Amino acid sequence: MTILVTGATGYIGKRLIPLLLSQGHTVICTVRDRLRADQSYAQDDKAYIIEVDFLKPETLVNIPKGIDIAYYLLHSMSNSSKNFESLEEKCALNFKKFIETTHVKQVIYLSGISNDNVLSKHLQSRKNVEYHLASKQYALTIFKAGIIVGSGSSSFEIIRDLVEKLPVMVAPKWLNTKTQPLAIRDVLSYLTRAAGHEELYNKSYDVFGPEIMTYKEMLLQFAEVRGLKRRILTVPVMTPKLSSYWLYFVTSTSYKLATSLVDSMGVQIIGKPSKINKLLKVNPITYKQAVALAFEKIEQNSIVSSWKDSLISSGRLRNKLYKYINVPKFGCFKDHREYPITNASQTIEKIWSIGGKNGWYYGDFLWRIRGYIDKLFGGIGLRRGRTSPTELDAGDALDFWRVIFADKAKQKLLLYAEMRLPGEAWLEFKIEDKKLKQTATFRPRGLWGRLYWYSVLPFHGIIFSGMIKQLALVETEKATLTSKNISHI
Repeated sequence: MTILVTGATGYIGKRLIPLLLSQGHTVICTVRDRLRADQSYAQDDKAYIIEVDFLKPETLVNIPKGIDIAYYLLHSMSNSSKNFESLEEKCALNFKKFIETTHVKQVIYLSGISNDNVLSKHLQSRKNVEYHLASKQYALTIFKAGIIVGSGSSSFEIIRDLVEKLPVMVAPKWLNTKTQPLAIRDVLSYLTRAAGHEELYNKSYDVFGPEIMTYKEMLLQFAEVRGLKRRILTVPVMTPKLSSYWLYFVTSTSYKLATSLVDSMGVQIIGKPSKINKLLKVNPITYKQAVALAFEKIEQNSIVSSWKDSLISSGRLRNKLYKYINVPKFGCFKDHREYPITNASQTIEKIWSIGGKNGWYYGDFLWRIRGYIDKLFGGIGLRRGRTSPTELDAGDALDFWRVIFADKAKQKLLLYAEMRLPGEAWLEFKIEDKKLKQTATFRPRGLWGRLYWYSVLPFHGIIFSGMIKQLALVETEKATLTSKNISHI
């Protein structure tokens, strides 16, 4: 079959596409930014990457008409837009209007369980999308899931941060809210097995794990899997705003996402039983099993997708990645350094492993201080880390940077700063003429931007000179640093 997958660079989409390809399907992957298309499936002969923005109907003409099945995986957990509900509605209506002109027989939508009397804004928005996607031209199959547990999911990473950082937690009362967590492997089983299954046409199913648990129980069972002892005290006086700040400062989430999560976590998520497990032969695993499997992926360095790589994890980038590839030359401050190398492949591997747990090779305590300052002012700090310890692709999050360009063959890595700055910043590494060339570029915004540059100039001299030396040299090598003077263009 020919299958359309929207949200191909999202947490679910990046995991679903390889499964569909392995089953022999032809997959049309829609992305807003082609540079962010995952290379693991972009090279497959049966995968086609198409740049589409569902807020812009004119871009939908790029989608072929010969589609059998379509997955609708577009939604947002960001509060960056005050009218995100209307934007999600517009996306759904534009999708529906176009898909009705194709040969599609079935649309599969992953929504959220919404059985409580009072719903969060995001759950209500997803419920509205269900209504807008309904059509007489194709069959709609809806799966409503609760908390999804898997390596790289936002809920998993937040729980991981809380459990591993806090031996004793004084937590908000919403930790007593009940939910039914579902493993990511089971979510993917429902999605893949539903394709072309006529008995599911124009049906809606709640999908959930075998246990009803509170968030507090999830934290404690997570700790058991990790072999940790934790104590949790819940207090009734913590407001939603204070709860959001609590999550923001303790975990790797952004404040906007923390606000969305707190809004949703106050809603009980209990699914309605159905015969869907029997129809699709899915036997959902327990929460502890899901956590254990997630850590197997982490230990094998095989995390397929992470919420941290979503652009909403910072909200700093406003355009497609190609808008940031051409580093500005005028009106900028630059710190350019060069260092001779004798082993290009080793240097490239070091560059591709930079950041995260591996650190920045020199002056890590200064990088951490900068991260703390950024977080204090509402930025993302260093908490995101990186998804893979050795691989980088365009669009990946890297501490408080975003990967704009990464090509080992061309021996070049370009990063764009997502920390709070009075301006814009790029950091580029490339190898040319047997030299490692490292360039930090800062385009200031007004007087504050210029004052900021001069205030951090002494630290740049320490950090950047030490970093390039560590990247360029092999362990037994001694060479003389050749650096160009810091220039103001």
